[in-house]
Amino acid sequence: MPNTPQQMLLRGQSILGYRHYADDVVEKCVERMAVNGVDVFRVFDALNDPRNFMTPMKAVKKAGKHAQAAICYTLSPVHTNEGYVALALELAKMGADSICIKDMAALLKPYEAYNLVKAIKTKLDLPIHIHSHATTGMSVATLVKAVEAGAEIIDTAISSMAMGTSHSPTETMVEIFRDTEFDTGLDIKPLLEIAQYFREQVRPTYKKFESSFLGADTRILAAQIPGGMLSNLESQLKEQNASNRMNEVLEENARVQKDFGYPPLVTPTSQIVGTQAVLNVLLGRYKRMTAESMNLLVGNYGRTPAKPDPDLVKQALTALNMEKPVECRPADLIPNELGKIEAELKEKMGVSTVNIDDVLTYAMFPQVALKFFETRAKGPVSLEEPAQAPTPAAAPAATGPAVYIVNVDNRDYKVSIREEGAVLIAAPSAPAARTQAAAPEGGLAIESPVSGTVLKLEKNDGEQVRHEDPIILLESMKMELEIKTKTAGTITYVVKNGACVTAGQVLAWVK
Repeated sequence: MPNTPQQMLLRGQSILGYRHYADDVVEKCVERMAVNGVDVFRVFDALNDPRNFMTPMKAVKKAGKHAQAAICYTLSPVHTNEGYVALALELAKMGADSICIKDMAALLKPYEAYNLVKAIKTKLDLPIHIHSHATTGMSVATLVKAVEAGAEIIDTAISSMAMGTSHSPTETMVEIFRDTEFDTGLDIKPLLEIAQYFREQVRPTYKKFESSFLGADTRILAAQIPGGMLSNLESQLKEQNASNRMNEVLEENARVQKDFGYPPLVTPTSQIVGTQAVLNVLLGRYKRMTAESMNLLVGNYGRTPAKPDPDLVKQALTALNMEKPVECRPADLIPNELGKIEAELKEKMGVSTVNIDDVLTYAMFPQVALKFFETRAKGPVSLEEPAQAPTPAAAPAATGPAVYIVNVDNRDYKVSIREEGAVLIAAPSAPAARTQAAAPEGGLAIESPVSGTVLKLEKNDGEQVRHEDPIILLESMKMELEIKTKTAGTITYVVKNGACVTAGQVLAWVK
């Protein structure tokens, strides 16, 4: 696409990850992204902390690309239009080529959009870009009023991929502005062809990934959850077998946002707050906090719009062995790490040289990248439906039914599938079919509180542990959860690194 500007979303000092990176990683990432084809960098910070814009904005300008600074819009007792205008002025001083109002949760009301755009326009002569989701049903009207107030650019989606947690339809906005001073000049006919292509050939392929939130969900006016986060929460609750508790999570989400200092809910804070809300509903309020929740509370992501709950801050400081919250720019505390990450990747891949783009991919996605490097030679994964199996008449003679072992509620069953597709379920297989070690007599089981993936075994098998020692780092709902032992003794693991586990599954025994 040599003649079409390519835009990406850059999470400030977090780049594409869920933590802050050292300045050398941020600078190299922006440099390589620019070389590889990104023309417009939409830079934002989940807390709207100007300090977290500094390095990425400088790197974009150095690469000679368009630096679009984004303001994350939210509603709270501490967020005002005056504050948003002041932030826009500060970002303009950093060299912003345009300003984006990022309404990720569809909370920007039409007349508020008009007032905010007007207020910024009276202070700045920069193009204003409006990014508003359709989740609450207000986005079409919001875009119209923003354009009337002077916004030059709006984000839309082709109609067959629009509305719900997505954006307003492109064709709709084109027709609204036709024959007005804001006429886009776009021809509706090719747009309709594009819509048909995505409706008939693309969207069905990805049906299993669809969110069930396809209309207007006005609960979000209270919960303030962005579209992407909403579909994530839905998926997470399914993973935890708790799909029926969405309303509880939405209510708890608002409480957690307040407790954490009213951060705008956008990646990564949306995931941090949302996952903590899920844990609070499933396990009890703040009985377990993710590593990311604790880091947000103590300032490792930057300055929150309001002071977080002091008791939670104290709890997080204790858990992280810190004396006081971070007051400086968080990245000032992170030494250069690009060389260390490169050396680590070489060791894990068993090679002497690695491509810089692979190093950066590994830096952003350490768990996913290694699997990707192993399988990328096979080419892209196909999501097409498999071809129809041959009819029984054309099929070769069967050699007997296929036999599988299926686990239901931690019990293994042998399942036999005959040629015509009928399923025969035999008696439960012997417990030996599971790779889980037998319980030691008098041992205390350490169970997983939620479904997830084992990231790291913190101790060696057979090692002595003390009460409250961290023994397993679990990844659940994109966050890290530390599992601690509740007794002292000798640890025996029954899972390995990379294992997928379910809520209630035994991870280890301590005797």
